[in-house]
Amino acid sequence: MPPNTDNQIPNQKPKTATNKKPAVNPLREARVAELLSDFRTLQFYIAAAPTSPSNPDDYYTEGWAALRQCALDGQHILNCAADISIPCATGPGPDEQAKAELKQVLLDAYARRHEGQKIYLRQAAAQRWVGWREQVLSGAAGGGTTVEGVDGQLRVELANITDEAVYNELQANDISMGRWIDEDPSLAQVQRWIRSRSQC
Repeated sequence: MPPNTDNQIPNQKPKTATNKKPAVNPLREARVAELLSDFRTLQFYIAAAPTSPSNPDDYYTEGWAALRQCALDGQHILNCAADISIPCATGPGPDEQAKAELKQVLLDAYARRHEGQKIYLRQAAAQRWVGWREQVLSGAAGGGTTVEGVDGQLRVELANITDEAVYNELQANDISMGRWIDEDPSLAQVQRWIRSRSQC
């Protein structure tokens, strides 16, 4: 049914004909740039972490094994190829195609940052273990702390670094910084991305 225009001022165009939604693609572009910047920072710290102890006898201990695995995981997520397929737009026009491509890139950047943060947290736990263990072995720890107790604490910390915990922490940080998160991928989407690249 055509709209009733009886009360319109002559020669005035209906306002609804010129109303446009604010452009969202620039927000998507800015979000991708933020995520990639975060990922680069994480990669810097991951690459700088030690992987070999000064004492060769400690090479196969739990914390040093974790640090070496983190270094390998960090290299893997850096080298893992991006999805270069061209996604299908949900509507006509170049803006819709750009939207589809930006959302695909956003998922890639978000998942890499997520995995990078997880690796970084595991490295931090392992490096704390190095410090604690050195204190125990030097007799400076006190309180009856043992090497076995330090190893157990490391296992607890590593077990607590879950995908859900990392996702929630990053999301809270983004919100506190006032970042645009309206189209951030879900945890399930991030986990699917990571699984799909586990063998790449």
